[in-house]
Amino acid sequence: MTSDHNVLVRVLRVFTDEQCRHGNALGVIDGALVGEADRQRIAQELGFSETIFVDRYDTGELRIFTPGGEIPLAGHPLVGAAWLLLRGQESPTVLDLRPPGGVVHSWADEGGRTWIDAPLGTLPDWTLVQLGSPAEVEGLTGPLRANHDLVVYWAWTDTRVMRVRCFAPRFAVTEDEATGSAALRLTAMLEEPIEIRQGRGSLLSARPVDADRAAVGGLVVEDAPLHRSSQSRPD
Repeated sequence: MTSDHNVLVRVLRVFTDEQCRHGNALGVIDGALVGEADRQRIAQELGFSETIFVDRYDTGELRIFTPGGEIPLAGHPLVGAAWLLLRGQESPTVLDLRPPGGVVHSWADEGGRTWIDAPLGTLPDWTLVQLGSPAEVEGLTGPLRANHDLVVYWAWTDTRVMRVRCFAPRFAVTEDEATGSAALRLTAMLEEPIEIRQGRGSLLSARPVDADRAAVGGLVVEDAPLHRSSQSRPD
């Protein structure tokens, strides 16, 4: 017989501005409390663009779910998870995370931003579309083409500064507020450091590392937790 039990969901906002406004909401859940059968349901109920389940705090093993399915690697959930783990007691200044998509290095800088250095090969395959002006990006009401089901629209606002909006209907996300994986794709394509203003006012910094990896970072804050019910626990 199974019975429901309450599961704590820590809620973070990743890539806020300097006044702790905006940012992309993220649910972080202890994977020991939720089995395979309930993970997708909980992620869908929460409705965040991603929810992360931390299965091993000592080794950084974790899994990432969108409302529409599991993905091997993503930006804002890994920055959020790194922020939590780096703030733990006797935490290191640098740690590795291990999502299914490969080893991700993370650290905090002197300005309080949390960074990840991630492999590019297992990131979502965003379509990157440059528009002529920030006003064109601002004026979007959704993807410009039906086949743009995972798309980044961007335009320069200043030297190495861009305005970005991301739409991800493939993952059941109408518009993403702040997208670390898109920032990684953009900085790798341009082969230079960039600053991004996305969504309502979220801020991301990104820079290339080498041919196979890039880094993205930003500020993170924690909001009030939520609770969800689960009937299954991992074996």
